[in-house]
Amino acid sequence: MKQSLQLRIGQSLKMTPQLQQAIRLLQLSSLELQTEIQQTLDSNPLLDQDDDLGEITLFDLDKSPDREDSTQSNIDEGRLAENRAEQGMPDELPVDSSWENVYDNPSGSSPASSNQGVDNRDLFENQEGAQDALKNHLVWQLDCSHLTEIDYEIGLAIIDAIDDRGYLTEDIEEIYRGLLQQYESIEMDEVLAVQHLVQRFDPVGIAAGSPRECMSIQLGQYDPDTPHLAKALVLVDKYLEHLASNDLALLKRRLRARDSELADIIRLIQSTNPHPGHSVSENHAEYVVPDVYVSKQSGKWRVSINPDHAPRLRVNAQYAGLIKQRDSSDQNTYLKDHLQEARWFIKSLQSRHETLLRVATAIVERQYAFFEYGDEAMQPMILRDIAELLEMHESTVSRVTAQKYMHTPRGILEFRYFFSSHVSTSDGGECSATAIRAIIKKLVAAEQQEKPLSDNRITKLLGEQGINVARRTVAKYREALNILPSNERKRLF
Repeated sequence: MKQSLQLRIGQSLKMTPQLQQAIRLLQLSSLELQTEIQQTLDSNPLLDQDDDLGEITLFDLDKSPDREDSTQSNIDEGRLAENRAEQGMPDELPVDSSWENVYDNPSGSSPASSNQGVDNRDLFENQEGAQDALKNHLVWQLDCSHLTEIDYEIGLAIIDAIDDRGYLTEDIEEIYRGLLQQYESIEMDEVLAVQHLVQRFDPVGIAAGSPRECMSIQLGQYDPDTPHLAKALVLVDKYLEHLASNDLALLKRRLRARDSELADIIRLIQSTNPHPGHSVSENHAEYVVPDVYVSKQSGKWRVSINPDHAPRLRVNAQYAGLIKQRDSSDQNTYLKDHLQEARWFIKSLQSRHETLLRVATAIVERQYAFFEYGDEAMQPMILRDIAELLEMHESTVSRVTAQKYMHTPRGILEFRYFFSSHVSTSDGGECSATAIRAIIKKLVAAEQQEKPLSDNRITKLLGEQGINVARRTVAKYREALNILPSNERKRLF
């Protein structure tokens, strides 16, 4: 076999490190971005944080076609690569800081932040675990009870096995066997007696093994002369599953009760708390930090970057001044490399927020009717629509909208909330899935409890509005809204 040497010419694309960094920052969530910035500040001495806050930049949204688009920037991946190549580091590095070395994060007053007036500590206060708060409350009541040393230890063991809902995480027999290892003379009757005592603590029904037992304990605290109390106890003890499935016909037969009497029995059961532990320690909400704010000012919708997303960053002028232009020592090379990284990071951060602002602005423009009139006016929109409007790649829009949130007068909404498929209407138009779900929710809210709307009926009502959807589609949207079927929504009162 004869060997030969050939020369071939080809082209290939390779992403530069700064482009990779820009793309990575683009898809980070707000919390991930804060972590990334802090790590970069800790590792790069040339990158500094300036606590002085500037003014936030606002961009007007006017529906007039002749308005000047102040948010245009070349951030798509192809143009970003070209820009980075043009902005390569020169051989002669400057020795002081300039405006190009600063990322001035938009901050100051924004429509949302000006109305908040909430200390940041509010986000972290009352962070004591729900379980610990409940146990401390029960232990305090246990301390106020006059118990023997053994009974007190039994009470501590029972309280320790209670979760944040108020239920026992272990069977009472397992708790008994665990106590036998320390107290050989202890008896099961003692454990049960202390359990009954704890179950009468505040909140009543604590330390129960099941919702049925929990509600029975609470009903047992009512006055014996309470109307329908006996039948309520029977329902909880034997027919609770039928009540959960809303099988009212069976309950009337088994309890031998009329409609009005059954309604009173159900009201009595509903007065109990199936999760008594939550009344002592409510679960704290997990706060979502919005990436942009949307507000209406002077008749125009305006979009602004969240000023609290990132600190104001700049190149440390003191360290940059130590760089010697023609010195190739290790120390000087170290400073040069970190200066370059600091500049890349600042520019990547700028590009991220510029792209985020452009995409948010385009979304608000396309969904103008939603911000004016609500969910029912939501327009069908996909990622390709925004990509074509901004002359970006669809993957770039996908990265921007992932895990990003928008603070609006209608709540904090994820960017992806504004994207939905469409359904054809009878007049040849289109209606978004979000708008259909909003209409279904409105129809169900206005229905008669005695005669709830079936999926077929909802389909006909939508058809009367010109929206042609199948019954299975209505069922899918109803389930997405966590709305029960019509047979389970039926109520007597």
